[in-house]
Amino acid sequence: MADLSGLGDKAKDFANSDKGEQATDAGLDKAGDAASSASGGKFDEKIDGASDAADKKVGDQ
Repeated sequence: MADLSGLGDKAKDFANSDKGEQATDAGLDKAGDAASSASGGKFDEKIDGASDAADKKVGDQ
């Protein structure tokens, strides 16, 4: 089995880089769009709030 001890730190470092910030933003946008589509736009305000909260937790920008 592979050693995963530093994997979390590497992922956090990537998420805090400019390239990582762009990737996490794109992923959150895609997830938000999918949730909005699935709900017919009924919960867009809550979805946007959740996306914003997640973005603050994931990246640094």
